[in-house]
Amino acid sequence: MLDKEGKKIIVIGDVMLDRYWQGNTSRISPEAPVPVVRIEECESRPGGAGNVALNIASLGMAVSLVGLVGDDEPAHELARALRQFAVNAQLVSSPELDTITKLRIVSRHQQLLRLDQEKDFSSADHDELLEKILPSLELANLVILSDYNKGTLAKVCPQIINRCRELNIPVVIDPKGNHRQRYQGATLLTPNMAEFQQMVGECETEHDIETKGRKLIGELGLEALMVTRSEKGMSLITAERVINIPSRGREVFDVTGAGDTVIAVFSAACASGESFHAAAILANQAAGIVVGKLGAATVSLDDQKWIAPYHFQDHPEKQ
Repeated sequence: MLDKEGKKIIVIGDVMLDRYWQGNTSRISPEAPVPVVRIEECESRPGGAGNVALNIASLGMAVSLVGLVGDDEPAHELARALRQFAVNAQLVSSPELDTITKLRIVSRHQQLLRLDQEKDFSSADHDELLEKILPSLELANLVILSDYNKGTLAKVCPQIINRCRELNIPVVIDPKGNHRQRYQGATLLTPNMAEFQQMVGECETEHDIETKGRKLIGELGLEALMVTRSEKGMSLITAERVINIPSRGREVFDVTGAGDTVIAVFSAACASGESFHAAAILANQAAGIVVGKLGAATVSLDDQKWIAPYHFQDHPEKQ
């Protein structure tokens, strides 16, 4: 089981507000060939790095979140939602920018349209961001960098990683785009297959994944890579071996936020003292649950007792 006592994870990255407008649709608009949705329910949830923090909080572990937002109503709504879920939010306001907001129109469990409001946060005051981050690192058991390529981490990754290395704190990163030098010196990356190939080039065979993964580990000074591969599960790559973890068969409703759940559960397990292999198995099982939920969802320790099978069936090191 996860050892939650006295453990703390700090999540740093691109924070956003996810909004969902849901309702029934039964006709096509006479004005244009589009469905008419009669809105019956509106919901807002923390997204991006905020969803990673929510996943950790839902596991009962202490978590702090640091990110950039605007000075606007979505920022206030985001802060309220994070407090509600016991996330210690340290949000830095940039009055000249808008809080990243994604509005999804949903009908009958299908997403019909997504409207994004965002500006690149690369121009924001990253010095103020570092002033919040660096002193807090000494209190962490593990640090997550959640990169959605929105600019929050554009200028601060080296300082965070270097300080964590000085403190002997693991840094787990969900990467985005071909910014691999940004992640130099981290402990582990958790790219999906598309993100992995952006960094290393196209992989046509299992051998390509293994050899290019190990080359990336060497170039960046990582301890490991965990590549998520949709229906093929996950590949945990180290300099010594590759472990392929098959996916859990499940009907998929929505993959939104599945990567957030993976890095959150993996990191919580590592912070509890589990090996990368054990943590990857737990993360794989959690991902199989969250894709059966609508939107950017979370898992808890009670979700179908998903942790129990790990101890006796899936992980030979525990037997």
